[in-house]
Amino acid sequence: MEIEGAAGPGVSYTPGAAKVRGVLGALLVNANGTVSVDSLIDELWQDDPPRTATTTLQVYVSQLRKIFRRAAPEDGAAVLLTQPRGYRIRIDADQLDLTTFEGLYQRGREALESGDHAAAAQLQGRALALWRGPLLGDTPHGPLLDAAAVRLVEARNAALEQRILADLQLGRHRDLIPELRSLVEEFPLREELHGQLMLALYRAGRQAEALRAYSALRRTLVNELAIEPGAPVQLLHQRILAGDQRLAVPAPTGPPAAVRGPATEPPVVLGLPPADPAFTGRGDELAEIDRLLRAAPPGAFVALAGQPGVGKTALAVAAAHHSADAFPHGQLFLDLRPEPGRRLEPAAAISALLRRAGAPVPVGADPADLQEALQQLLAGRRLLLVLDNVSSEAQLRPLLPTSAGSSAIVTGRRLPAGLDGVHPLVLDVLDPSAALAVFEAAAGPARAAEHPAAVAELLELCGGLPLAIRVGTAQLNARPHWSAESLATRLRDRRSRLSELRIGGLDVRERLLSAYQDTGRNERRTFRLLSLLPAHFEPWAVSAVLGLDPHDRRTPVGTARLLDALADDHLLAADHEGPRPGRYRLPELLRLLAAERLAEEEGEDTVRAATRRLCDAYVRVTEEADAVLNPRQPGVRMVRTPGSDAPSDWFARELGPLTQVVRQAYLAGLWEQTVRLATALTGHLESHARWRAWERTHTLALDAARQLGDRSGEARLLGSLGDLAWQHRRTAEARDRYEGARRVAEAAGDQVARSRALVGLADLWLDGGEVAEATALLTAALDGLPAGLPRERYHVLRAMALAALLADGPSAARSRFTECLEIAQSLRDRRLEAHARRALRRLHDPDDDPGGCLEIRPGVWRLRSPAPLTPALV
Repeated sequence: MEIEGAAGPGVSYTPGAAKVRGVLGALLVNANGTVSVDSLIDELWQDDPPRTATTTLQVYVSQLRKIFRRAAPEDGAAVLLTQPRGYRIRIDADQLDLTTFEGLYQRGREALESGDHAAAAQLQGRALALWRGPLLGDTPHGPLLDAAAVRLVEARNAALEQRILADLQLGRHRDLIPELRSLVEEFPLREELHGQLMLALYRAGRQAEALRAYSALRRTLVNELAIEPGAPVQLLHQRILAGDQRLAVPAPTGPPAAVRGPATEPPVVLGLPPADPAFTGRGDELAEIDRLLRAAPPGAFVALAGQPGVGKTALAVAAAHHSADAFPHGQLFLDLRPEPGRRLEPAAAISALLRRAGAPVPVGADPADLQEALQQLLAGRRLLLVLDNVSSEAQLRPLLPTSAGSSAIVTGRRLPAGLDGVHPLVLDVLDPSAALAVFEAAAGPARAAEHPAAVAELLELCGGLPLAIRVGTAQLNARPHWSAESLATRLRDRRSRLSELRIGGLDVRERLLSAYQDTGRNERRTFRLLSLLPAHFEPWAVSAVLGLDPHDRRTPVGTARLLDALADDHLLAADHEGPRPGRYRLPELLRLLAAERLAEEEGEDTVRAATRRLCDAYVRVTEEADAVLNPRQPGVRMVRTPGSDAPSDWFARELGPLTQVVRQAYLAGLWEQTVRLATALTGHLESHARWRAWERTHTLALDAARQLGDRSGEARLLGSLGDLAWQHRRTAEARDRYEGARRVAEAAGDQVARSRALVGLADLWLDGGEVAEATALLTAALDGLPAGLPRERYHVLRAMALAALLADGPSAARSRFTECLEIAQSLRDRRLEAHARRALRRLHDPDDDPGGCLEIRPGVWRLRSPAPLTPALV
């Protein structure tokens, strides 16, 4: 690594310290992109960073800045920039050998694909001339440089093979033989190089040596890997054995892509990427694609869609290999988006397909002529096209086979639903068993068996996304000292998970970000704001977070269109859980990306305003639904919630999202919304036995009430936490909570909260058999209770009935339970009514008391054992 400054060649400013060179190398291989502080620390010290790692890194960056200023006094200070989460080197492409190499390589590849062999050979030769050896061979490597080194070695080898292929097409086979002999010794397992050597020898009139070259390759593969050479090299061997004279001269339109049999037979086209030996987890999908392809009528094709990273391309290639016998004339693969931001137009795509099939490309042909040439190639043959990364129906339509026998597998984020003959197949993330199978195939069964629980957590953190699992297994394979447990530990932090899911050319964030950037401006804004919503949400919540007017009749339609667009792009998933449709969910890794983009692209004021709107909407809907189920006055009519569920069903389904919103409101400092939402959830969390959510939400709301100075809210929440402690037999904690609730309620003059606290304390006394003390508390609660509060009166009378039962027997308790029944009927509260009826039935028939239990609160039972008694949940 050398830094050349204003003084010109011969004057080097390269840092001497290895760690400083490591920082510079990590920044340069990600030139013009931000490298996070965590990634740089991991690069320098891997799993054992010093306590002062961040400070030391800052010192290294400072040293680099000084070097840049010395090298270029005028503009060196602007080269190394500090970013919010790391550092970035800003540099022009022609200032760095790495980017110059990559640019030449890309241009050479395009020239080869277009049939310009002279340009391809010249460009790839210039690219290879920049190669001085392994990447930063004098600098210790961490994960970033390791991955970059592997990527660049592969690019260098590809450039070499493409340059040799271009030279072969230019008739330079004799000059290539010495070089190819040296290369096959250096790379004994690269079949492409062996095939090129065989072809060069055959064209030089040395058929026997070409056959010996094949025998040497086969011997190496069988002895070392127990496998035979691949189909392309085997077919080349057969053609050399047969003395095929068509091999003796270069094909006029590019590299030989078709292996021809007798003149009367159509050509066999070999154009698929190799099968992935570790591919697994999609057995049902493979079988379905095979069935569809074999039964496909003329013009029919299979379209695979799904979220980024779900494995569409891998499945398409695997399916093409799986169904190869149904297409005896071969398969062709074409990536219609060979690099980010560049898609192939139909004319370029057809030209590429024709060249890969070994067919002539009409010079100066218009799109219609090219399309006719493609259909002529396919006519009378059984060929399978694999068209990857389709961007639009307009791009795809001219490429599809129209004659019988040939078909296509198409991949893209959106289904081409507007085309005739499409058989759609939408891929979801992998279920746990399929995800584990992928992990075992890639990392090995031994890894999976070492820490099964850690592997299960790791797969869950990867969201079942095949790309994320592949990155995780690649990291474990590249770093044997890592375990599934240590990798899971790295992924637990949601803020850095996407940064961790990257190795070599595999980058989960980059794949997801590319899909996000392909959407429209309104869809991107919606996607960002969806990160504020709970895991499962309904359209009305989206309208709220977007700031749309809930009273405008156009709002539901506008929201639905935005959600449909994101769902079509598979950046959002329809939630199929439960009996009712209409909800959505944002898959976890996409949620992390949405949260990142929200932080990067929206201001704090915008985020806070959206959070407030969301929480206000949930408060309004929740309080309205709760008022129906728990009316303060008799005779309230039932209404419908936004999802058209009955309120009880809505609460049963939405308790999880609602508890998330409570936490979100608290973290945003929205104290009033936190208190109101938690208070509205109290009875529903209890009736659905959501104990942990009850404690978490009410503990947050209690602090929010204190922050707000809401004394009544504080008293109600203390009483609710007392109920929770009482039901879990934490009697000392329950007494403290109830006493606190009574003191705060009396100070606030809140008679309702005071009544509830007194009832709670009375239940504790009844637990211990102290009926007189309990009765005194209940009398005070009833006397202080304002009129017009039937639900609060019910609970006081319920406790008084129990006190009467313990003191004077069934007849004394009957009138109290009868009054409870009348109140429950007036409230139309089935739960309270059922409790009162059960109590009266037991008073009438003492034998109707299974297990010797007594129901002391609705759904809460205790044994009829000698005092002192404590509640037992049954």
